Amino acid sequence: MSADVILEAEGLRRTFHLGRRSSVTALDDVTCVLRRGTCLAVVGESGSGKSTLARVIVGLETADAGRVVIDGAEVRPTTSRSRLRARAKLVQMVFQDPQGSLNRSLPVAATIDEMLRVHRPDLDRAGRRARVLELFAEVGLTERHADAKPAALSGGQKQRVAIARALAAEPEIIVLDEAVSALDVSVQAQVLDLLDRLRAEKGLSYLFITHDLSVVRAVADDVIVMRRGRIVERGTVDEILDRPSHPYTKLLLECAPQPGWVPRRGVIDELARQI
Repeated sequence: MSADVILEAEGLRRTFHLGRRSSVTALDDVTCVLRRGTCLAVVGESGSGKSTLARVIVGLETADAGRVVIDGAEVRPTTSRSRLRARAKLVQMVFQDPQGSLNRSLPVAATIDEMLRVHRPDLDRAGRRARVLELFAEVGLTERHADAKPAALSGGQKQRVAIARALAAEPEIIVLDEAVSALDVSVQAQVLDLLDRLRAEKGLSYLFITHDLSVVRAVADDVIVMRRGRIVERGTVDEILDRPSHPYTKLLLECAPQPGWVPRRGVIDELARQI
C-alpha cells in the first residue's frame, strides 16, 4: 500500500439473499483506492452498490469476499469494543438524513458529548463541553445551536451537527453517503464549502457517495462510476466529467439535470437498458 494511499478496497463482493431462489449482488469484485487528503466520489444510480460499498468500508456491512485496508492495516469484522473503537477513530460516516442519530428530546450537543465520552476519555464534563463548542464553531454553529433540540434546527444545521459528530472521533476518513442530496441547492453549496475547508485544515480524506453529478466537480479529485455492483469507469474528476469513455457514464452525464429540464420518472433506467 503506497504511503499516499489512506484507503484501499480490494475485490469486494457482497450478495444479499432475498429468498430461497432470489439474490442481489450489490458488490461484484469492487476495487478502489482513496488517496490521502483527497476526495473520491462514488457515482451511480440507485441500486448501483455505492452505499453498500460505503457501509462495508465503515463496518456496517460485512463483505462476502475481499478486503479493506485503512492506513496500511487490514480491517476485519469484529465484535470487540476496543477494535470497533479503533476503527471508528479511522473512519466515520455522515448519512443523508442525520435525524436518526439525534435524540429528539435532548439538545444536539448531547450527541457530540456521547461521542467524546467514547473517544476522549481524558476529558471531564467541563472539558467535553468546551470541546463540543469548539466542534460546533468549526462547522459554523454556535452555542445557541448546541443547546437546541433537533426540531429547532434546519436540515442544513442538522447536517452540520452530523459532521461535528464525525469530527469528534478525530478520524482520518469521513464517508459521506448522499450527505447533501436532501438539502436545497444554496445549502448544498454552503455544506460543500464547509467540507472543503475542513479537508484542507485537518488533512481529512473523503469518500463521497452521490447520484448527483452536479456536485461532483465541486468536491472530488477522483471518481469511480458504479453500475449493478461493478465499477464501469474510473479516473480523475476532469477525465470522468469532461472525457467519459463508458456509455453508462455518458448516459449519466446526459441525464444530469439541466436548467428548465425535468426528467421523466425512470428515464435513466429506461435508457440504461439500451446499453
